[in-house]
Amino acid sequence: MIPEEEIKQLIESNIDDCQATVEVSGSHVNLVVVSPAFEGLNPVKKQQLIYGVLDAHIKSGEIHAVNMKTYTPEQWQQQ
Repeated sequence: MIPEEEIKQLIESNIDDCQATVEVSGSHVNLVVVSPAFEGLNPVKKQQLIYGVLDAHIKSGEIHAVNMKTYTPEQWQQQ
């Protein structure tokens, strides 16, 4: 099982000005990611950005499933 802090650090160091909340349950990961990098991206492009960061862990089987919510800072403030 990959530690929550490792996933958080990986995402925050690879996506500009990003804040991530991570919950891990076995090989399942729940994410809330807020970043201005999502500005102008459709939901699929946002997911692809996250999956790109986690790709090695997904391919290794450490991460089996990812449930993510992605927001721009403006969208997050409206939550």
